[in-house]
Amino acid sequence: MKNNLILIGGGGHCRSCIDVIELENKFKIKAIVDLPENIGKKILGYTIQYRDKDLESLVSKYKNVFISLGQIKDPSLRINTFQKLQYMGAHFPKIISPRAYVSPHAQIGEGTIVMHDAIINANAKVMDNSIINTKALIEHDAFVGSHCHIATGAIVNGDAKVFEGSFVGSNAVLKQGITIGKKRVIPAGERMMNSLQEEL
Repeated sequence: MKNNLILIGGGGHCRSCIDVIELENKFKIKAIVDLPENIGKKILGYTIQYRDKDLESLVSKYKNVFISLGQIKDPSLRINTFQKLQYMGAHFPKIISPRAYVSPHAQIGEGTIVMHDAIINANAKVMDNSIINTKALIEHDAFVGSHCHIATGAIVNGDAKVFEGSFVGSNAVLKQGITIGKKRVIPAGERMMNSLQEEL
């Protein structure tokens, strides 16, 4: 029997999340929450019926919540939404595509999604509410903090660390052992050879 699930955010990233959720086949999407002006719109056959003011009653009824808001430059909306839902007592399941590989020796935090063809290797750690997007590679012993987005095709090499709220763009490569501080943006295609301190 599938568990019920609420999605928060009804944009383009939500479509990608739905595709992974349906393929994983563990959850039944019961509600999508978005802006008031999007009520009644459909996303891959699901109708947006709820707004933020409905969250408390939805969480009390269904418990399982997934944040399907995208994240590029600013993680604030995902962070604030996660904290608000925590306060409401929401549960945040991990969503892992059957087409991804996650080592049994890796650790994945709550509310994180691992999308199609992504790889997370041995002893890697990905914390809460993060996005490991399509074909991203998190190598052995790497660390990805909470509320991060590792975009399509990006590579976080062995023992590299990406701290809370950072974004690593498509096809970017982080050299082994380097550190990316909190709330940094690594542009698409960048080759990061040196550590980058957190945003001031």
